[in-house]
Amino acid sequence: MPDAESSSARSPDVERRPLGHRTPSIKSQAQVSGAGCQTSNIVVEIPVHWGRASMVDAERRLLANALLDPCNERFVLLSESCIPLFNFTTVYSYLLGSPFSFISSFDDPRKVGRGRYRPQMAPVVTLRDWRKGSQWFEARRQVAAVVVSDRAIYPVFREHCRPPCYMDEHYIPTLVTKLLPWMNANRSLTWVDWSKGGSHPATVRGRHVSTHFVEGLRRRRGCSYGGGSTSICFLFARKFDGSTLGPLLRMATAILGF
Repeated sequence: MPDAESSSARSPDVERRPLGHRTPSIKSQAQVSGAGCQTSNIVVEIPVHWGRASMVDAERRLLANALLDPCNERFVLLSESCIPLFNFTTVYSYLLGSPFSFISSFDDPRKVGRGRYRPQMAPVVTLRDWRKGSQWFEARRQVAAVVVSDRAIYPVFREHCRPPCYMDEHYIPTLVTKLLPWMNANRSLTWVDWSKGGSHPATVRGRHVSTHFVEGLRRRRGCSYGGGSTSICFLFARKFDGSTLGPLLRMATAILGF
């Protein structure tokens, strides 16, 4: 969940934005035709309100704008409180080395999961279809295109998923599981601490940051990847406040390699 009651989607200083990168070994149609890749796009600012459909509207607008560049192959949605756990080369190789998107999607039987489903959504979205997941995702191009072009499931969510149903936690997980489950690794690449419970994850502050802490986020027990397993389960982490900047910068060269 986001940390503020309202925010704006803008580029380049946007609170949540997709970051796309092209595959070096593959020439897109635009490259072949000589059109080339876009270097920057401007996203028209729209008001975004916490817990409302406008959050998903902003996400779809950002994805649509990034899709205009045919060279973009991967799209990552992060918040302003996210940090990278690895350098760009590692992140790039990890994302481009997998055929899957990384979108958390699960069936939560609790009140905060299935309890948010509205019977009026049927038959387009049934309780069996209903999923919950993190709003911070990584999507391959085909999945991003389906999210943007959806004209069947989105209107149902917009009409019926209102607080205490939070569209940003349910729309994309439900859409991808219903339409493209074989393209999803079904896990998030963004670490977050829910150990304290409640509606919002724990905030990481400067006093919590140490080499041991960051290394613990970088190396976990095996996660599925490329038909096997890897100790790299997360590429990003949240929710880090401003007091963590100093400690993170001091260890960046030794741990992150930049």
